[in-house]
Amino acid sequence: MMILTDTHTHLYSSQFQDDRPEMMQRAIDAGVTRFFVPAIDSSYTQRMYDLEQQFPENVFLMMGLHPCYVKPESFEKELQLAEEALNQRKFYAVGEIGIDLYWDKTTLDIQKVAFKQQIQWAKKHQLAINIHCRDAFDEIFEVLESERSDDLFGIFHCFTGDFNQAQQAIGLNLKLGIGGVATFKNGKIDQFLNQIDLQHIVLETDSPYLAPVPHRGKRNESSYTVLVAQKLAEIYGVSVEEIASITTQNSKAIFGI
Repeated sequence: MMILTDTHTHLYSSQFQDDRPEMMQRAIDAGVTRFFVPAIDSSYTQRMYDLEQQFPENVFLMMGLHPCYVKPESFEKELQLAEEALNQRKFYAVGEIGIDLYWDKTTLDIQKVAFKQQIQWAKKHQLAINIHCRDAFDEIFEVLESERSDDLFGIFHCFTGDFNQAQQAIGLNLKLGIGGVATFKNGKIDQFLNQIDLQHIVLETDSPYLAPVPHRGKRNESSYTVLVAQKLAEIYGVSVEEIASITTQNSKAIFGI
């Protein structure tokens, strides 16, 4: 049976509160047996721990402060809580971290501070980073270049850039997180993905967001990782099993498990 890995899924989302066990079982039945769960802010931490306790064989947690939650009045306290958690127990990445200028451009300076600081934690703990980027490629790359080193590695989550930006990310030792956007007619990344070696690709859903076709606009879930794998099999002209095998192997290289 093929093993698929969802490298980015918000399983603790309230959108799953009515059917979480069934949703998880659908994913496992579809071959998705490894779920990597990003942090947002401290208000979600207990939900993440509860989820890990429910599914200890399948759920692997990240820790970090999401850029949309970097607020002047609270970000320093939030960073302190995230750092304390990283010092206390095992996580598999620092994430999701980055810069988001879609919702709020006024916090750019503190988003950069938070992003840089969290990259430095990842290096200290020898962990991957999981990057959130929206309307902020130049700003993200500016911070990444300032932190460029052999111990910087991770995933550029929900990659929606162009071919040159993909090359730039790969040059920084980052895998490209590919999800539902690859199935969208206007997603554009499907036009150049086959020029990028599969060793640089991992699968993700970002569920409950960004559901792939034919579920676009509805709630996403981790079982739909299969639909992303099928789309990549089409793009690369290989079997779904090969996509599953290579991308899961890539996720093991990133997360160490």
